[in-house]
Amino acid sequence: LAKTSGKDIVQFANAVKITSTEIDKKVCTGTHAKDAGDSSGSPTSYKEEPSSGNNDTAQCSGFSSKQEGHPFSEFARVLGLREGKNWPTGRYYESGVKDGAPNSNAKAVATDLTKLTPEEKTIVAGLLAKT
Repeated sequence: LAKTSGKDIVQFANAVKITSTEIDKKVCTGTHAKDAGDSSGSPTSYKEEPSSGNNDTAQCSGFSSKQEGHPFSEFARVLGLREGKNWPTGRYYESGVKDGAPNSNAKAVATDLTKLTPEEKTIVAGLLAKT
């Protein structure tokens, strides 16, 4: 996924949302990719430019707790992926905005996709192939 353009990820996320809101809520809504250095508080929403004390992140599944109300489609729409921002690497706040690990957003999306049911994976594979 890291070699896929941000613009294509936005199209893919929109297709996922249209096809299945349940799948949309399972991608980029978790906690497994929260950076240990994130000092923005307890991230609970997405923001293109994370800031101190605002509880926001630019990292897929970089939340402090599961946030199904902020699904994959929102991640793709809010973070400037279409303009080449925050993809494939996410960002977080630690005394200023910092880049996450290389390809952190691409890896987090891929991790979330592997956790889908076999049926959901089939749907996602078809959507990704069309992107």
